Amino acid sequence: MNTDAHTTDADAAMITLPPRREGDPLRIPASTRQLVIIGANGAGKSRFTARLAEDLGERTFTMSALTALFGHPDTPTGIDRLFEAAYGPASLRPAADTELDRLLALLMHDEMLNLISYKITRASDADASLPPTRIDRLIKAWSEIFPDNNILIESGRFLFSRPDSENADGYSALKLSNGEKAAIYYLGAVLYAPKGAAVFVDSPEMFLHPSVMQALWNIVEAMRPDCMFVYTTHDLEFASSRTDATVVWVRDYNPVSTTWDYDLLTSRQGISDEIYMAIIGARKPVLFIEGDGVHSIDAKLYPLIFKSYTVKSLGSCNKVIEATRSFNDLTTFHHMDSHGIVDRDRRDDKEVDYLRRRKIMVPDVAEIENILMLEEVIRTVAASRGKDENRVFDKVRHAVFSMFRTDLRQQALLHTRHRVKRTVEYRIDGRFTNINMFEQHINSLLDELNPRGLYEKFCREFRRYLETSDYRSVLKVYNQKSMVPGSNVAGLCGLSNKDEYIRAIIKLLRHDGAPARRIRRAVMKCFGIDDNDSVQPHKASDSDK
Repeated sequence: MNTDAHTTDADAAMITLPPRREGDPLRIPASTRQLVIIGANGAGKSRFTARLAEDLGERTFTMSALTALFGHPDTPTGIDRLFEAAYGPASLRPAADTELDRLLALLMHDEMLNLISYKITRASDADASLPPTRIDRLIKAWSEIFPDNNILIESGRFLFSRPDSENADGYSALKLSNGEKAAIYYLGAVLYAPKGAAVFVDSPEMFLHPSVMQALWNIVEAMRPDCMFVYTTHDLEFASSRTDATVVWVRDYNPVSTTWDYDLLTSRQGISDEIYMAIIGARKPVLFIEGDGVHSIDAKLYPLIFKSYTVKSLGSCNKVIEATRSFNDLTTFHHMDSHGIVDRDRRDDKEVDYLRRRKIMVPDVAEIENILMLEEVIRTVAASRGKDENRVFDKVRHAVFSMFRTDLRQQALLHTRHRVKRTVEYRIDGRFTNINMFEQHINSLLDELNPRGLYEKFCREFRRYLETSDYRSVLKVYNQKSMVPGSNVAGLCGLSNKDEYIRAIIKLLRHDGAPARRIRRAVMKCFGIDDNDSVQPHKASDSDK
């Protein structure tokens, strides 16, 4: 335990963490049961863990499934040393290529010694009973995690069986999956940790299915209530499963001074998994977006537009809004900027202004598909494909106008519904002292809302866009996900379909040449941003002042 030379009882009950870049190193109670060390790739958390293990000295006991299954034999572990001590010279040791093999051999060796000891005891005490052994504890724990799987001991070997197995007599550990091997390794190895040890586990989630991971580590910890478990991980799901853990967030490492920039996250009150992961994993400002992060256009496009940001997909627009608000409420802790992006959809200028003042960026087009239909984006793709960009854009614009003309009344109705809904939501929250006042207020809402008047206003506005050939305004109000295929923009650019058109845009952005700059400028302009490399804060409007 790392303590000062002159310690009080209170000092002795604390563990001092590695040196901190600014200020004194932090300390945690020696009674801490779970310590999770987490941080972005390259932040220095592995070095931090190694330094902590070194400072704790003889208390340290290391477990790693990766090392146990595939580690190099020249790097002895605690299990390796116990195996060597048990079997003596190399010539007397059983063949054991991996740490897992050596663990199983060690368990079998101890079982044999226990049986011999029991027989000797029975010679003088006929009522002596065979005490539970490490193998007994291992088998019990294994059956809790894998109820249909059995461990058999036969002729000094571990055999495994399950109902669906073709081999009714059992099979060797070699035929276990990597997840099963990891589980039996952790369950067995932890039994050899010294009393009161600090058990260090690197990547505790590796090889383990999420349905097994939490149960396994709950059981491992319960098997050794005297130990502290120190986990180094990238995995948010695992970190979240250690509900009583003290979390060390390692942000950066200075190799010159051998110091770390780190902090303690002792509580996650009010912080969602998305926010927590963004804080932990990001080394750049964070940009929250809609979509699923894999298949959505948002996830493919925005990281190539906002290159100086860590882009994180959250799904719905409500999650983006809430995540951005929560993240920015924590700026005194993480010192990182955050923005969000949501589709404009049918929001009016007041709604958009409200969101922008809260660092939620809203494009001047209805939805993400409309960004693909920006004039400069179409022209750039057409030119890159050797097409006449003027001719291509004229045909696309004509097709979009034709679609919008057909859908005009339906679009006006959708905008009317949205405006009425939002107005009702705002007005229904008023305070009323009795039911009569509330009822009177509801009855007066219809006249105040005037849905037919709103509808006719939208129709006139939309017709004006067509009469004046205002393409940009049409993109601003027209929610139509079939616009890309319906306009034949892909075919006019010499591409087979919408997916090919999107891939062409992504390819141009990745090459980062003049076409990429042209597309990026067009998209940034759509967000009211001039700087290609950073998100500019929203400028105060008259309504802000």
